[in-house]
Amino acid sequence: MTVHNLYLFDRNGVCLHYSEWHRKKQAGIPKEEEYKLMYGMLFSIRSFVSKMSPLDMKDGFLAFQTSRYKLHYYETPTGIKVVMNTDLGVGPIRDVLHHIYSALYVELVVKNPLCSLGQPVQSELFRSRLDSYVRSLPFFSARAG
Repeated sequence: MTVHNLYLFDRNGVCLHYSEWHRKKQAGIPKEEEYKLMYGMLFSIRSFVSKMSPLDMKDGFLAFQTSRYKLHYYETPTGIKVVMNTDLGVGPIRDVLHHIYSALYVELVVKNPLCSLGQPVQSELFRSRLDSYVRSLPFFSARAG
């Protein structure tokens, strides 16, 4: 099992942070375009799920999978979106995405007066702690590739 990449978006679609670990194929477009496509897809899927679900979706859209990867999604009450792509063997990871938001993003970025909210994260401490946390996950494989 492995982690491919992670996106962090604000409520307006600005990509605040992007990391990748075991991504085998690049999109072939500039990163800014990739961020816009990802955010647009998330917006559309959330809208579709909320309109088409036969049940009340209190948690909303949590994940979807293709034949090659699984996209995990977590949205905070303030509109921050945490997206992690993994391989298909990874189960639900809502707690992992919540930890990334609450223990890393909030503690190291939101509470840091040197960080500008609504702008891409410049904090090296955030980047290194995020990388260490993701590499410590039981489904992160150092041998993937």
